[in-house]
Amino acid sequence: MTRFPASRPRDPKSMKELLRPSEKLLSREDSLARFGRPRTMRVVFTNGCFDLLHPGHVEYLDSARRLGDALVVGLNTDRSVRALKGSGRPLVSEEARALVLAGLASVSAVTIFDEDTPRELVSAILPDLLVKGGDYDPAQVIGRAEVEAAGGQVRVLPFNEGYSTTDLVQLIRTGVPVPERG
Repeated sequence: MTRFPASRPRDPKSMKELLRPSEKLLSREDSLARFGRPRTMRVVFTNGCFDLLHPGHVEYLDSARRLGDALVVGLNTDRSVRALKGSGRPLVSEEARALVLAGLASVSAVTIFDEDTPRELVSAILPDLLVKGGDYDPAQVIGRAEVEAAGGQVRVLPFNEGYSTTDLVQLIRTGVPVPERG
């Protein structure tokens, strides 16, 4: 049985208003109006396909959000996921993926983008911190030059071992788990 740490009591006066997930689904224009420059908060941005949300994603997004005041997630459209991952993906529609992401407390907003890379969206928002997960070389992160030119930073957060969307897809399709790496 998985054990979860006991939650700490919170003062209701200090809790922020809880937004419905649908209220966190923003067009590019609305995302820019809410999180673009000039602003008073520290905005963190990340992006991805998030086809099958798993505990590794949840931990990663929580870690990213803790680096700032707001976390904006750029989500690939179904078309751009197919271009990146192949014709069998995504398994979950962009609308459903966006709503699930927006349901996470760590996510402040989700904006869907159709380009092959998030460069245009990153360049528009110019986050204070651009975050990617995994084994990226920070110099290879799309949008790095634009963010750093505007005074922002790029950070790569480590993978949470044992979680992989690709491995989940293989298990679903074949019934055969991927052997552990290492």
